[in-house]
Amino acid sequence: MRRLLACSISVVAATTAWIVGTQPALAYPPTPPSASTAQTQLNSLTVKAEGSTTGYSRDKFPHWHTVSGTCDTREMVLKRDGTGVTVDSSCQPTAGKWYSVYDATYVTTSSGVDIDHIVPLAEAWKSGASTWTTAKREEFANNLTIAQLIAVSASSNRSKGDSDPASWQPANASVHCIYAREWIWVKYTYGLSLQSAEKTALQQMLAAC
Repeated sequence: MRRLLACSISVVAATTAWIVGTQPALAYPPTPPSASTAQTQLNSLTVKAEGSTTGYSRDKFPHWHTVSGTCDTREMVLKRDGTGVTVDSSCQPTAGKWYSVYDATYVTTSSGVDIDHIVPLAEAWKSGASTWTTAKREEFANNLTIAQLIAVSASSNRSKGDSDPASWQPANASVHCIYAREWIWVKYTYGLSLQSAEKTALQQMLAAC
């Protein structure tokens, strides 16, 4: 009984801490499959020449949409990935700190944080999303159930741009393993293709695991 009571108190304390914004991020972001599963997924993906950006526009991937209450997808990721995040009635962060894994730096203002699509929208377009419905592209651009969205420093996100792992990888080499697993997970989930150089780079990054 004493052990059960202690456990209940711990759960309440953790929940209360999260509500008042003092608990570290609880879901940063969903953990991708293991390296061995990622290898199996990578092996199953179609390898072919990359498509063009003809017809591409970010507007064809509607984001950020409302997720809960006044919070849109961007704001939900800022709350999820940050530490000590507090928000106002519009769900805009008023305080918090974000650790950017791409460049191993801390950002202390939400304006200095970008929400990165692990697989960029333009990359998705060239890999198969050009044939999707707008509804499916909206789901892709706002997906919180897989590791497709992450809060990182604006400078690292803009350095990445629309690049795939063959031409850009996080400066922080310690996250190459998980970044490759995340990238593969997204492409596998949506049945997106790979180009040969991209697959080679991902294979090398998985070796870091």
